[in-house]
Amino acid sequence: MSKLWGGRFADGTAQEVQNFTESISFDWQLSKYDIQGSIAHAGVLRKAKILTGEEYQKITAGLKSIAKEIERGKLKFDPALEDIHMHIETALTQKIGAAAKKLHTGRSRNDQVATDIRLYLKDKIILLSKQLSLFCAALLAQAEKNKTLILPGLTHLQIAQPVLLAHHILAYVEMFLRDKQRLAELYARVNVLPLGSAALAGSAYPLDRKAAAKALGFAALSENSLDAVSDRDFLVEFQAAAALLMVHLSRMSEELILWNSAQFGYVELADSYTTGSSIMPQKKNPDVAELTRGKTGRVIGNLLNILTVLKGLPLAYNRDLQEDKEPLFDTVQTVAACLPVMTGLWRTARFNAEKMAADAAKGFSTATDLADYLARQGIPFREAHEITGHLVRYALERGQTLPELALSEYQTFSPKIKQDIYKYIALEGSLKMRRVYGGTAPARVAAALRRAKKRIKNEI
Repeated sequence: MSKLWGGRFADGTAQEVQNFTESISFDWQLSKYDIQGSIAHAGVLRKAKILTGEEYQKITAGLKSIAKEIERGKLKFDPALEDIHMHIETALTQKIGAAAKKLHTGRSRNDQVATDIRLYLKDKIILLSKQLSLFCAALLAQAEKNKTLILPGLTHLQIAQPVLLAHHILAYVEMFLRDKQRLAELYARVNVLPLGSAALAGSAYPLDRKAAAKALGFAALSENSLDAVSDRDFLVEFQAAAALLMVHLSRMSEELILWNSAQFGYVELADSYTTGSSIMPQKKNPDVAELTRGKTGRVIGNLLNILTVLKGLPLAYNRDLQEDKEPLFDTVQTVAACLPVMTGLWRTARFNAEKMAADAAKGFSTATDLADYLARQGIPFREAHEITGHLVRYALERGQTLPELALSEYQTFSPKIKQDIYKYIALEGSLKMRRVYGGTAPARVAAALRRAKKRIKNEI
């Protein structure tokens, strides 16, 4: 098959080179955006009087027809045609004849593919942002439903202080809202049109780039043609944002896996979001969370991939940049698969209030409240900390908890401890004292829930 760029070559492409260099096996995913870009380019060619009105009508009608054929699976992809750009141009030529050969006037595959990727990524950022909103809504629904449940807050995976389960869930909501914010900030940098930059030096034709930008929904034009066709820093930003989002999902997954175990017993995951064992009939495995945790590695790897591709490239375009697409598609598909299934997992989860509260009462989780009580009596906090440490050791030696110690025992360590100490070292009392903005006090958590509900509604 004759190459569209083959005029300079006397010999055909070796089969192994053709197989090695083709990208249609994956960049077919850009077909929708390549056609959108081509229609917009045809519009500016018409405005520049490079295309006649009749040619413009034929080209746009032909491109729209090809789009429908691709959507229906009727356009066969051939590695000999290399990439999606060549496939569409060849199909257009077969469909409308000579007018199709004018379409590539004033552009290169370099600015063409840069435009396609930006159009693709704009769509996917909006998709992921919407998925994040739904996911956060599911988290908030669980927090609202279980807003009185007490959870043992951990540091070093050891019982530290009691917190509300809703407060714990809201911590993840904050992470995912930041992920959403990062995508929104990135969207503005992706929303820049490179079309018109041609191969590297800019188009030699009087193309109205502003008109193309308006037609394609871009907010700005690229300022430098060399930069526009050769850099992919917006993909680095996207891969980084996606990797961080997946790290947040992975941390959450780790906790759900632990909480779902018999050793913790804090949560029961729905049958519809778990799987069984082929040999152990009693098993109910948290595979959704485990796979999400596992898939995080591939997204982190995709970030390293694009950074490594870019690190040694001189200006301008180099074929290395073909390697930017498969990791991008993989990351989008991975994140877009994980978010809905994790949304369902959270929406159907049930929490064990008794087990969480019982564990929160263990491990001297209100010891800090005792130290704070002493500090409020005028004892320097470091001394209060030491007195509390002695009391904890005393209770441990007797197999008791702090609430089980008698007032007389407390007063042997400090006469400033009064009967009201029991109010402060109770789980509920500890929670109520954490009423600083952002703390776990019930009133603060209720207010945080209301604020978070408003924040998740903000879309790009």
